[in-house]
Amino acid sequence: MNRIDATFDKLRAVGRTALIPYITAGDPSPAATSPLMHALTEAGADVIELGVPFSDPMADGPVVQRASERALALGVSLADVLDMVARFRERDTACPVVLMGYANPIEAMGLEAFADRARAAGVDGVIVVDYPPEEAGGLAQLLDARGIAPIFLLSPTTPETRMVDVARLARGYVYYVSLKGVTGAGHLDTADVIAHLAEIRRHVSLPVGVGFGIRDATSAQAIAAHADAVVIGSRLIQEIESGPAETAAARAAAWLGTIRSAVDTVVKQAA
Repeated sequence: MNRIDATFDKLRAVGRTALIPYITAGDPSPAATSPLMHALTEAGADVIELGVPFSDPMADGPVVQRASERALALGVSLADVLDMVARFRERDTACPVVLMGYANPIEAMGLEAFADRARAAGVDGVIVVDYPPEEAGGLAQLLDARGIAPIFLLSPTTPETRMVDVARLARGYVYYVSLKGVTGAGHLDTADVIAHLAEIRRHVSLPVGVGFGIRDATSAQAIAAHADAVVIGSRLIQEIESGPAETAAARAAAWLGTIRSAVDTVVKQAA
């Protein structure tokens, strides 16, 4: 069983919501990424989304863009990101790792080569922001054949027909983008999120994670009461960039711990 499926099954059995932090690989430094991932799991992360630095992002707000720029300035490539996952796996064989990025680096490596290297590194899922389901069938098939979950984004403007396409291809979980904008922007409308979650669940049986706009314990709690997972990125990266690189892991873990505690106050009916 894929580690993502096992994690959600375990959490569902005890009525807990998954906490999924997002960080950019190579920020604040390539050497710091694996220790940072370990610190986040120790602080309560159930899944880690690891961003692949990219020079021309579509969905990333200014905070995530800065993190990508810092990593790119240090020469971090997709191959380096896979090496970072492999280093993380030397100590942690349990926490699922999901790569999140854009099509260009994957296509430059080659779809099959990427799928093979991702499996060898210990990747559990892949989100390609600019691969809609209509264009992702080839990569999704390659990933699925290797036990890696192709994960897709849904948004407030996703039509019903695309939800059906996502339901056919997706594995692991789906990621609901709660705002009509980039990461870290706007005000989270919980009532609107709840309504869209109900619509998504009419078509998609996988767990649904919610991200874009969750910035504190209050918003995390509000979403945790209804979603299967809370995804948080920009605010966490702000902690990473707020001080010296050598203490970034400690700061990020301390802050994520407050979100973990808040999410765990929400007890849902166990399956």
